[in-house]
Amino acid sequence: MSTPLDTNALKARQQAAWASGDYAVIGTTLQLVGERLAEACDLRWDEQVLDVAAGNGNATLAAARRGCRVISTDYVAELLRRGEARAQAEGLDVQFQVADAEALPFTDGAFDAVLSTFGVMFAPDQLQAARELARVCRAGGRIGLANWTAQGFVGQMFKTLGRHVPPPAGALPPSRWGDEEQLRAMFGDAIGAMDVSRQQFNFRYRSAAHFIEVFRTWYGPVHKAFAALDVQAGEALERDLARLLEDNNRGGGDSLVVPSEYLEVVITRR
Repeated sequence: MSTPLDTNALKARQQAAWASGDYAVIGTTLQLVGERLAEACDLRWDEQVLDVAAGNGNATLAAARRGCRVISTDYVAELLRRGEARAQAEGLDVQFQVADAEALPFTDGAFDAVLSTFGVMFAPDQLQAARELARVCRAGGRIGLANWTAQGFVGQMFKTLGRHVPPPAGALPPSRWGDEEQLRAMFGDAIGAMDVSRQQFNFRYRSAAHFIEVFRTWYGPVHKAFAALDVQAGEALERDLARLLEDNNRGGGDSLVVPSEYLEVVITRR
């Protein structure tokens, strides 16, 4: 008989991973995704907006730039501090609060829009996280998500990491959030309408070696994967990541431009 997944232990492990390195170094390059999502959700001035698993605040800033009253949440306090510094630099009035995506400390229907860019998809208890997003969004409000797909580059990168450092038995892949059918199952009766479009984000670096250097230093999951391996195993992971990058590079021999597919989702709350 298989041992049930300990989601609390997995959450602690994930929290340690995202707190390692400095995700903000990577996160700031993804700002375009937050801007696109804010437009897809048609955010309005003075709307109450919650950013869940906000990281260093891409969707947060996008919503605040559109005049929304934003609360930015994450379970890694240091990432919120980085987001707060960005908001202060732009003179944006944003509230920052440490919170768990699976147990949001807000009342039912408190927000006009609930957003998450490449964040809530990593929650260990996916169904509970979906329930929480739906719970705090008012009827007729919007839940806006940007989620990496399994087929895209980032989804393939996580599969590569998983071959070298296997995830805990029973853990569901975050890329389920990048599958429309899975999302419909997770959100169920909370969906009044759901608009889905496939988008591309282009990672731009000097070379595959440059990408790997940046990600193994600053991106928590890659940083922790290399830290868990001995030298020889780490070299094997590096070779596999380099091969994946080169296979997807459309930048030619002098640069690295790697498109990564993600699902942009706007759910209208029933």
